[in-house]
Amino acid sequence: MLDSEFGQIAAILVIAAVVGGVAQLLRQPLVVAYVGVGVLVGPAGLGLVVANENVALLAEVGIALLLFLVGLKLDWHQVRSTGPVALAVGVSQVVLTAALGTALALLLGQDPTTAVYLGLALAFSSTIVIVKLLSDRHELDSLHGRIAVGLLVVQDLMVVVALIVITTVGSSPAGLGPRMVGVGLRGAALVVVVWLLAHHVLPTLLDRLARVPELVVLFGLAWAVAIGAVTQAVGLSMEVGAFLAGLSLASTSYREAIGARLVSLRDVLVLFFFIDLGSGLELGTMGAQVLAALVLSAFVLVVKPVLVGALMTSMGYRRRAAARTGILTGQVSEFSLLLVALGLELGHVDAELVGLVTLVTLVTIGISTYQIGSSQWWADRLAPVVGLLERPLHRHQTGEPSADYDAVVIGGGRFGSAVVERLDGRRVLVVDHNPVALRWWRERGVDTVYGDVIEPELVTALPLADSTTVVCTVPDLAVNLTLTDTLRRAGYRGTLAVTALSVREAGVLAADDVVVLRPFQDAADSSLRRLFET
Repeated sequence: MLDSEFGQIAAILVIAAVVGGVAQLLRQPLVVAYVGVGVLVGPAGLGLVVANENVALLAEVGIALLLFLVGLKLDWHQVRSTGPVALAVGVSQVVLTAALGTALALLLGQDPTTAVYLGLALAFSSTIVIVKLLSDRHELDSLHGRIAVGLLVVQDLMVVVALIVITTVGSSPAGLGPRMVGVGLRGAALVVVVWLLAHHVLPTLLDRLARVPELVVLFGLAWAVAIGAVTQAVGLSMEVGAFLAGLSLASTSYREAIGARLVSLRDVLVLFFFIDLGSGLELGTMGAQVLAALVLSAFVLVVKPVLVGALMTSMGYRRRAAARTGILTGQVSEFSLLLVALGLELGHVDAELVGLVTLVTLVTIGISTYQIGSSQWWADRLAPVVGLLERPLHRHQTGEPSADYDAVVIGGGRFGSAVVERLDGRRVLVVDHNPVALRWWRERGVDTVYGDVIEPELVTALPLADSTTVVCTVPDLAVNLTLTDTLRRAGYRGTLAVTALSVREAGVLAADDVVVLRPFQDAADSSLRRLFET
């Protein structure tokens, strides 16, 4: 063990940098590296660092900052844009996964309280991992990406609710009713005060501080920690206060500036949470839980994605989009570690559960990262299972079906919307597997067909005989290759345009009878022409 606390922190940062570099080479998110570092430098590993007050304090600030940024980035528009599916599937998935996880934990011999904590821990998916991987793959604007992010927003809110309930229960359920009433009243009063400050004081204050950008960031950090301290004083958890602090600034024009500057500090400070967590783990105890961890990991990697996919298909989404969304959720969240750590602090659970959840987190995030990287392959295998509840393929159209469309546009999302708007005055048919997008177009008098063009029977059923142009705005190589092959087999003689985001995909799709659209390159070319012509 290092003698000085400064030396301990220096060792933590050096080892974290090395392990983080290795994680990047293995294409693993830093969350995995941080958990690994926590176990490695604690008593369960090298024994270089033991729990101390400085590490614990840095860990608390890191968690406060993590929840602050969750509140700051909370995007209600994201939930609204995905329609009722985000709320319905998000809540149903958490409740059902927690119930099934609790039952599985009881079968594994856990006591009821531990089983409930374990079931709840398994229910949440990692916001950091999913958003990062979707961003890297340019899939945040895809249907499965938008729905997944909407689900994560719902899950984040449910995490905050769980934190409130756990903190209110405290160390004993005795007198829970009066305690909940008291905490609820104090919490409501605090929400009102923060709301008044957010609407009448903070905007003016931030305008003044904005003259010195560093002060805006410092204020954000101070606000997160201060509100966290206040909520802790009134009987709620510090994490709830930090989330509320972020939420109070989410509607300001400084939201992005504060978030962008604090995210790196968050990543550093959250490291100390995992160090503090790892310092309480014992390698022998964790080793004895490997079998249970593997069983629970299989549950998270298989059952949770199937559950999400089945819920989506039961609401009318196609099996392929449902399967790809479900695959994204196949891991345990970093917030799950926070929940069990809070349970340990309150005496609800023991260190064995923390070690078990840590193992499951490492296994599921590690494997899920590779699953998401090859999500198309996994979706093809998961689709038949989640499709058991799929509704029969049907079409939604306005007016009488027509056979003389000027263009059939496949994909009514952001790029597809721009294409349709520029075809104003022409007869256009929009094909998509997102019921929300189709409803939006029908309200504007555009004919629509609901379905997934990856299914050949849908493509051959489209009124293509007199349609001169088919435009696929979906930037998915598999979709475009399947569509091209299906149309060729069907003898389509019109113009086919497909979309590619990379040079490699454009090269694969390029052919004499195919026009390849490259929205990023076209936008850059157009912008540069305007820039240098002025």
